[in-house]
Amino acid sequence: MPPVALITGGASGMGLAVAQALGKRGNWHIHLLDLNTDAGAKAESSIGKNAHFHKVDCTNYDSLAQTFDKIFKAEGQLDFVFANAGIVERRSFYDTADEQDPPPAPFTLTLDVNLTSVVWQTYLANHYMKKNPKGVDSIIVQTASCGGLYPSPFSPVYSASKFGVVGLMRSIAKYYFLHDGIRVNCICPGTVRTNLLDAQGWANFPEEYFTPVEKIVESVLMLVDGKDMTDAYGTKVEAGKGYGLAVEVNGKNHYFRKQHDYCDKQMESVMVATDVERQIGGALKS
Repeated sequence: MPPVALITGGASGMGLAVAQALGKRGNWHIHLLDLNTDAGAKAESSIGKNAHFHKVDCTNYDSLAQTFDKIFKAEGQLDFVFANAGIVERRSFYDTADEQDPPPAPFTLTLDVNLTSVVWQTYLANHYMKKNPKGVDSIIVQTASCGGLYPSPFSPVYSASKFGVVGLMRSIAKYYFLHDGIRVNCICPGTVRTNLLDAQGWANFPEEYFTPVEKIVESVLMLVDGKDMTDAYGTKVEAGKGYGLAVEVNGKNHYFRKQHDYCDKQMESVMVATDVERQIGGALKS
């Protein structure tokens, strides 16, 4: 059976670039999920006969769930899910409309798309990947951001959503791998010129700071392939052990970023006590 990919935000930007790279391999069946039907049709056509576009609202759980189910029933397996859909906030978090009491609700669709939808996609991917035929190498790659590693005053809600993705990935990766054989990682791109912002928005960033989309594709496919990996620091990850990685991608380099240090030994002991290997059979099912 050919490998099967499901990519949200697959009609443009990084999602489409990854899909096109998989398409060039010739053997992948690629499912593109997006809300933009015109862009989706063009994306499907650009990849070829093994690509299929699905109009999906990723902020609607039923829409996502029904599409995952349709794809799995048609293909019989699900090898790779790229939980990639994302938006930046469209209204300043600092504008509280002084003339109105109480002020209107802040713009939180960013959380729905960037975090809640990634939670749902990961949950659904796990459900169907557990049904895969034996021997299928299953992987989930989530799109976080450099804004999920460093605070971003320019877009604080976006940053909060991406910090959440990194936390989700680090929390589930070991359990998914040990219990279900699924490798979960996230990418944390620097500034990539996609449709996330308009030309005026991108003009705020110096040209030399942009990360080529080709480097994002290379990093994602590196995770998908799961072979021996080395980052720009010289940190090595052995083949088959590539899970729980927050891969920062900046310029022409990628980095396997470690979590920040524990404040003290007591906190380390508290958090180690929640580790999968200690909790399976207790709070977690074996």
